[in-house]
Formats: sequence, structure tokens, C-alpha cells
Amino acid sequence: MRPGAKNLITDVAGLRVGNAEDHHVKTGATVLIGEVPFTAAVHVMGGAPGTRETDLLSPDKLVQQVDALVLSGGSAFGLDSASGVVDELRAEGRGFLVGDQRVPIVPGAILFDLLNGGDKGWDVNPYKALGRRALAVASDQFELGTIGAGTGATVDGLKGGLGSASLVLECGITVGALVAVNALGAVTMGEGPEFWASPWEMDGEFGARGFGTHDPTLEPRPEAGLGENTTIAIVATDADLTQAQATRLATAAHDGMARAIHPSHTPFDGDLVFAAATGAKPLPDDTGFDALRLGHAAATCLARAIARGVYEATPAENDTLPTWSARFS
Repeated sequence: MRPGAKNLITDVAGLRVGNAEDHHVKTGATVLIGEVPFTAAVHVMGGAPGTRETDLLSPDKLVQQVDALVLSGGSAFGLDSASGVVDELRAEGRGFLVGDQRVPIVPGAILFDLLNGGDKGWDVNPYKALGRRALAVASDQFELGTIGAGTGATVDGLKGGLGSASLVLECGITVGALVAVNALGAVTMGEGPEFWASPWEMDGEFGARGFGTHDPTLEPRPEAGLGENTTIAIVATDADLTQAQATRLATAAHDGMARAIHPSHTPFDGDLVFAAATGAKPLPDDTGFDALRLGHAAATCLARAIARGVYEATPAENDTLPTWSARFS
């Protein structure tokens, strides 16, 4: 396996990502959009998720494909980001056909960033507009760090951020990950700069600091308050997957979250992974081994993307925590 040309989720052909942020509020939204609808699924392992339209992603539901996926800050307020995307897609004539009406299918998930030093005293919920803006700038190239849904994110002791990574398997199938890292747990080991995801780093993509040490007897002492968390992610592939297979991909990807964040999947995080499959390439192996390889690649991409999101974070006025670069460079 090797990283794709951009080392972004958009190495999966046909997918674009848009980001919009408000640095005064310290929040933002991120949209993943396909050229055409794509198969999607979801798996939740955190104890405090915030979601929109995730029930319809079960394999037994009527709708098997979606138009876009949205990650947003703002806690429950941020669910309105997907409404902005829905409005724009409807105006473009996209969506599930019901009679003479088009209904865009846009599941979403939110993280909590309401206590990060930004001004949350808005008169009008800003997230619908952020969703519209993110969709409008969707591209196959985008920045990482303090951008989009990662703008106001934090982890234990550091600013969080938006991360992405990709892999191309030997069979030619591409897998990518996109994540807004806002965890109760830590992404670095002890007091040092080394990332928990270090064993999966490729080409020095998050500093090449190597392996640190940790005391396994220490109990977690996160600086964030309980309930102020959640890491939300999308893993994508150009493989032709059923919704059931996409669900298994999302489930396997949670291994990457556990590799990169300690502890992860806590009762106070809403940790969630969407899966997206464009269907451009058939799985060449019908014995199941390629599905296994896809899951491993998704977990590896997600671990790397988490570290990249924190590594690329940049400082801003009124931050409550330092960036990785400010603390360790």
C-alpha cells in the first residue's frame, strides 16, 4: 500500500470536500460531495453522538445511496449545516426522486466546540450558512488543520483539527479518510510530541517524531470537561460495496481511532465513522480477503488522518489550548 497522489480522501475519484469556518465563533463545517450519489453507511461507538439521518443508512432501509455527508462543529446547533447543503442540492436538482419532488439525502454528525474561546452569542444559527459555503467551495484539493469542522476542535492538552489521508492498495482500489478530531483523549504520548499513530506514519506526514514512551499505569486525566468532545470521520473507497459491506468498512475503521486516540470511544465522546463507496471498481477477490484489506486500509488511513489533523492545526486569537507546533516545534 502507498499513499495516493494527494494523500487526501479525494484521491478517491469523484469525491470533493468543501470547508467553511467562522474564526470569530471558532467553528466550521465540512462537506463530502460526490459527482453522483454514493453508497453510504455509519457505525457509532461513542456514548454521546449527535447525528442527522443516520437511521436510513442501515442496510434494510429504502434509501441505499446519499448525495453528501456533513461533519460540523456546534453541537446540536451544527446539525443545521446539513440543512444548508440540502437546500443548495435541491436547487441544483439533486436528490431522491419522490413523485415530482427531489429530496437530497445528506446525513451528518456534529462535535461539541461551544466552550473553546469563540463567541457563541449569535442571534441567528450560523451553521446553515456554513453548510452552504462549504458546499460552494468543494474541490478535490483542501487544507488540513484549523479549517472546516476542525476549526474549533480540541483534544487532551492541544488544539484538534481536520485531518485526511489515503492509501492505494495493490489491487488498485483507493481508500481515504477525513476526520474532525475533537477527542476527550490524547493523540500524543505522555508529555512528549510523539503521536500514538506513529507506527502507521508514512513519508513524515506528521513530523516523523518516531515512537515515544508512556506509563501504562497512569489513568486518563483529560483537561476537557466531560461531554465536550467527539471525533467524527468519513472513510471512503472507490470499491463497489453494498450498504452492508460499507457498514463493515465503517466498523473496521474504528480500529484506527483507537490506535490514534487514548482513550477513545468513551461514554462522553460521540465517536462516529461514516463510510462512502463510489462503486467505480469491483472487489477483485470474492473470498472476502479484499474486504479485509479494505478494512485494514481504512483503519490505517483514519489513524494517520487523526494525527495529521492535530499536527496541522494553527493558532488563533482566544485559543484555550496550544497547537502541537506551538508546544513541540
